[in-house]
Amino acid sequence: MSQTKPYRVSHLDALEAESIFIMREVMAEFERPALLFSGGKDSIVMLRLAEKAFAPARIPFPVMHVDTGHNFAEVLEYRDRRVATLGLNLVVASVQEAIDTGLVRELPDGTRNRIQTPVLLAAQEKYRFDALFGGARRDEEKARAKERMFSFRDDFGQWDPKNQRPELWALYNGRHHPGESIRVFPLSNWTELDVWHYIAKEDIPLPSIYYAHDREVVERNGMFYAVNEFIRLRDGETSEVRRVRYRTVGDASQTAAVLSEADTVEKVIDEVAATRITERGATRGDDRVSEAAMEDRKREGYF
Repeated sequence: MSQTKPYRVSHLDALEAESIFIMREVMAEFERPALLFSGGKDSIVMLRLAEKAFAPARIPFPVMHVDTGHNFAEVLEYRDRRVATLGLNLVVASVQEAIDTGLVRELPDGTRNRIQTPVLLAAQEKYRFDALFGGARRDEEKARAKERMFSFRDDFGQWDPKNQRPELWALYNGRHHPGESIRVFPLSNWTELDVWHYIAKEDIPLPSIYYAHDREVVERNGMFYAVNEFIRLRDGETSEVRRVRYRTVGDASQTAAVLSEADTVEKVIDEVAATRITERGATRGDDRVSEAAMEDRKREGYF
């Protein structure tokens, strides 16, 4: 008599199932959800999960990009192409328009990461989104490690880490009053390595800057920034062409590249498996403002 083999689910399949369950739960509990989609690897994976969660139907909510105007051209091109392929409704919340209308004021250093928060909150209020999917992961940064899957935001869009709801037995409380909202993080339990393994498994295309390429860069504070319209050489600085890739994609004015020869998914996986510094810690200048930079922004309403 043959014995039945035990049914086992792989680590990656379990993460996928959890994320899909959360997305379906949001559709059951909320009236007007939206997915934050920047064209970065985490939001790309999240969009793939949304495809699978609601197939064969189309993704039943719009995607939103808070556009600072300081984008990498490769990422914007990918964003538009992916949205067109899936037939999605793209909402663009423009920081430049907010500057022009007086909603926010340009910072003296010219960076725009900090001032995108009021733009996000204004767009959320305008379109009455009561839930926003974000691609944040707990392994990225210590403030994000405090997040719940369903992260409650008050009627000012602010986050209080001490006023969050328990999530026992995969039960998620989405109750909220008018004006309040929930940020939803389906990738909370994923790591950077999990994301890359999933990209390989699903054969998901990415913007080319995630793979090794030659780029003119300048070294500042141990990080390699691309020389472009947002980052000019200062007095005494010199640039050089180096073989680099981007581990994370944010503003071109504040996101650094890493030296790398990883030009395939398999090589990137090997590289990520060997690193001991998170992608934000290694490449995001905006997170080096202070020890609590990310938490301060999240309290104000940042994703």
